[in-house]
Amino acid sequence: MRALLWYQATLLLRSRHVLPPALLHLAVLAVGFSPGDPILDSLAVNAAVALPTAVWLTWACTHNEPPAARSCTAAATSPRRAQLACLLTGAGAAGLLAGVCCAAVALLAGGHAGDRATAVSRLPALGAGLTATLVCVLAGTALGALCGRPMLRGRARAFLLALGGSVALLAAGASPANAAVSELVRGNQDGTVRQPLLPLLVVLTATALVTALACRRAERGE
Repeated sequence: MRALLWYQATLLLRSRHVLPPALLHLAVLAVGFSPGDPILDSLAVNAAVALPTAVWLTWACTHNEPPAARSCTAAATSPRRAQLACLLTGAGAAGLLAGVCCAAVALLAGGHAGDRATAVSRLPALGAGLTATLVCVLAGTALGALCGRPMLRGRARAFLLALGGSVALLAAGASPANAAVSELVRGNQDGTVRQPLLPLLVVLTATALVTALACRRAERGE
């Protein structure tokens, strides 16, 4: 599995697919965050943009290989393992980017709530921010798996599903991503750091189910 992950990571880095989502993430942070801003609100921005970043990178990983190379990879290992490597690479790339940005935001943001008077401890805030970011990355990975090969091959339909799904996951009250980001926003209002552990548990279960479904679909062929 390690060789497969290294292979997929190399493909992603050599492709042009890695640049647009990375630039999107950095651009949103450049607009939505300034040094000295309230820490929890700033971490909420980073967590929210991590979701579409993960969708894009996961989708890209399922499309990096030409069909012939994909068939060879599946034959050399198994379709299930090849698909799993794609999804893990996308999730890992998104998690690395969002995690580094989360740490940078926590370092540069102001250690206070939205009223700029209530102090907020940086380490607990960073922990909550990383947890919320992980929730959004996992939710984005699940959506990216549903939009990518072999679940959905048409690029137009995949784009519409990715766009609509990202908005829904961030806006819907029942979404774990919405719940995780909302915990940070509420904390920014009252200065209380809340760890979004329940959303993390829900999204871990959902992402595992979607990953299993995508791997099973890959085993059955496109």
